[in-house]
Amino acid sequence: MMRRPIVIPSNLPASAGRPKAPGTQTVDELSLRIKEAIANAPALRNVAVRGELQNFKRHTSGHVYFTLMGNESRISAVLFRSNAGGILEWPKDGDEVVVTGSVDVYPKGGAYQLYATRILPIGQGAIARAKAELRGMLEREGLFDVRHKRRVPVFPAKVAVVTSPTGAAVRDILKVSGLRAPFIDIVVLPALVQGVDAPAQVAGALGAAGRMAGVECVILARGGGARDDLSPFDDERVVRALRSCPVPVVTGIGHEIDSSLADLAADASLPTPSAAAEKVFPDSGELRAFLRHAARALSADASRTSERQRRTLERACDRLAAITLRRADAFENALKDALGSLRYEIAENLSRREASLAVAAASLDALSPLAALRRGYAICRDERGGVVRSAAALCNGEKITVQFSDGHIGAEVTEALRTG
Repeated sequence: MMRRPIVIPSNLPASAGRPKAPGTQTVDELSLRIKEAIANAPALRNVAVRGELQNFKRHTSGHVYFTLMGNESRISAVLFRSNAGGILEWPKDGDEVVVTGSVDVYPKGGAYQLYATRILPIGQGAIARAKAELRGMLEREGLFDVRHKRRVPVFPAKVAVVTSPTGAAVRDILKVSGLRAPFIDIVVLPALVQGVDAPAQVAGALGAAGRMAGVECVILARGGGARDDLSPFDDERVVRALRSCPVPVVTGIGHEIDSSLADLAADASLPTPSAAAEKVFPDSGELRAFLRHAARALSADASRTSERQRRTLERACDRLAAITLRRADAFENALKDALGSLRYEIAENLSRREASLAVAAASLDALSPLAALRRGYAICRDERGGVVRSAAALCNGEKITVQFSDGHIGAEVTEALRTG
């Protein structure tokens, strides 16, 4: 079987003037081979190492250097500044921790070391200090302020559940929702709820729930367990993801003695997954009873309102009738007065006109030829009906008509006598 050749980079310093013995290699070549072997080992790329913290030092550069102690061995570790920003003041020598990162070789020192990305406390003292420091920082930022908490919707159409898909929590939530509100849609977003990888998975699931269309509320839950298993819910990533979720988040972490930082940041926190489900899913039986009670109360209130409005309308009609009657009486009296005044003016006008007419009639009568006829005068007309004004206008034998006040006669001129 042919051995795989080793490729040496051209930038490695050469041993000038010193030829290599057959089968030998330089220190640089061996260091490179060791580095490549470690770098290509999948089991060393992403590790979680448990041990005791020793020689913990913060360098002025921002990097953190420490040693992780085991029972029989130790490993040097470094936490670069880009990752050290998330570490507060809690780590102390002697703390039991879990360090996540990867193993690599530091060629100049000729030693392998752990390149850490995160330090997690395990011992009770370290856990308590880490939680207290993180809680103080998040409180100062206002992440636990009750004024920022949102109301849980009374009738959510769709609920997302972030929990382990195989744990008791999801079964309890589905059971409660099926009994209380089977008409509400549920989406389960699986995530580890304990262990080193749990915080990242929970934070990612909360972010996915917030982006899911139609989700109006999120339940973050886990089943019962030891207090140490609650560490993922005291993780800064989980707390910030919870507060960044655009819809209300209800926690049911399942530990009644102590509250996690996630509980403090949640819009509502309950001691168990079942209690969280009862908070989110309305009881359909209670809802029906409430609706029946509300319908009766609404009907009674409508009846009372209708009766009040009827009495108010009756009083208004009575007032309107009284006002109308008073105004009608006033109008009637005013009309009577107007009619009396009109009759008086008409009578006065008629009297004046009658007097004027009498005067005019008297004047007309005085000028009328009939008045002269009544005094004994007569009017003579020729055969053509014309008035004869002079005796000279008549001839003997001419027929004439003589008109008196009470009639006329026919006559014939027998003698025409002229005077003067």
